[in-house]
Order: sequence, then structure tokens, then C-alpha cells
Amino acid sequence: MSVTITAQDVKKLRDQTGAGMADCRKALEESQGDFEGAIDYLRKKGQKVAANRQDREAKEGVVIARTNADANYGIIIQLSSETDFVSKNADFIQFANDVATIAEQNMPGNIESLKALPMEGATVSEKLSEVVARIGEKIDIVRYEQLSADTVVSYIHGNYRIGVLVGMNNAKGDHVREAGKDVAMQIAAMNPLGLSHESIEPHVIERERSIVMEQMKNDPKMAGKPEEMIAKVAEGKLNAFFKENTLMAQPFVKDNSKSVADYVKSVDKNLGVTQFKRVAI
Repeated sequence: MSVTITAQDVKKLRDQTGAGMADCRKALEESQGDFEGAIDYLRKKGQKVAANRQDREAKEGVVIARTNADANYGIIIQLSSETDFVSKNADFIQFANDVATIAEQNMPGNIESLKALPMEGATVSEKLSEVVARIGEKIDIVRYEQLSADTVVSYIHGNYRIGVLVGMNNAKGDHVREAGKDVAMQIAAMNPLGLSHESIEPHVIERERSIVMEQMKNDPKMAGKPEEMIAKVAEGKLNAFFKENTLMAQPFVKDNSKSVADYVKSVDKNLGVTQFKRVAI
């Protein structure tokens, strides 16, 4: 069964990948309109497309990251809006901060529980409806993340566009919080897929491996090469993927001569990052 590919579909894929219009249309046709499959198709054909990096729905809004007074628990909420005019409004940002405070103080388990919490004589959900009625746009809490650790550091980047939480395995000293902030800035900038090689989902690794092997088949330089050599080159590409996409292996943005893991150990040999959360508009 053929799928109709619209000009809007092609433009969306082009915006996400940077590939040419014709290549995007071909990729969508080959994948029967599936965007994930189209991205894989482009990468298998050698296109320089970032894996798993694009937000599939471009929404406006704000992201708030917050920790409690003891700095051992943190939350992130994303409050969405339809336009950037609303997302830049001071009242809208204040409402998002107020909801974040309620989440930080009450530690609800999910968005539904958060919406049911009391807020100024009503519930968060009811107050949300009031804001919708007043502003006239669809507004909702679309993401809610929480994290606990010995030390949790929060960071907001780009005028409430990205929120990050970092968990550290040590609760003593300003140096721990400073290191956490540096790591949070790294996460905001580089958007790692996981903490380490072991934290990447097996299906993501297999997907990447299949793309790498397909790239090898399409590379004229690899034509006629022994299987052992092809496998070695493919494994090297996979290792490069892990170095680029796992936090602790990434080059540290403030000093590319060391990895994030090296930087953290240079602060304190017993210090480590236990987990992180990242939410972006």
C-alpha cells in the first residue's frame, strides 16, 4: 500500500536532518512515511544525520529544573504553549515556577498526581484551566521528571529552553556542586543518550550497528575487503558512536583533552555521576 508523502512531510524531515529535499522525499517513500525509518534510511546511505537527536514535535513553552533545600532531590517540568509570545510572558513563566515548587515540595510520582495537588485553594489542574481560559492557548504540563541522589544539581539553559538534573554520589563540599554544574552544562550542550555504554538500550545499539554495517556495504572503499576488516572498521565506528553519545566518554566541553569521566575524577577521585535527566523544548 502506497503512502502519500506531502510537501510538509518532506520539509519536516529536512528541518530535522538537514538532508536535501529530494533525498528526504526518497527516504520517506522508502520508509512508507515513517520518520524514524526515513532517518535510518538517510544514515544508511551515508547522510550525516544525528541519531535520535531531533525533537519530533516542536512545541513552545518553558522548562523548569529545581532541587529541594537539601539538594538530594530534584524535578523538571515542561509547561507547553502554542506560541513563543506566551512562553516568554512573565506570568506564564511564574506559573511554571509555582508548579515546579509544588512538585519539588510534594514529590508526586507522575503528571496526573502533580495535577491533583492543591494550589491556591484549588488544584494544579484547575489552575491550569484558568490559565488556558485567560490566555486563550492550549497549555499543559507535558513532561515531568524527578531524580534523587546524594547531591542533585539543577541547571536551566537558554531562557528556559533546556532543563537538566545531575545526580552525584557525594554530598560534601562546594566542589561537588560546581562539578555537577559543569556536567549539567555538558549535558545541556551535548545531549548524551545515556550515562555510559552500559546504559544505552540494546535496541538502540543494534539499530546503530545495522546502520554502520549498511554504511560499510555502501562504501566503495570497502568493496572486496575481507570480512574481518569490515567488522573491525564497523566496531570502530560503533565505539565512536559511544564516545559521542555517552556522557562519561564524551570529550569535556571545557577541556577537550579529557573526557567527562576524567574531569569528574580530577575534582575528586571518589566522585561519580549516578544519573541525569534532560528535558528540552
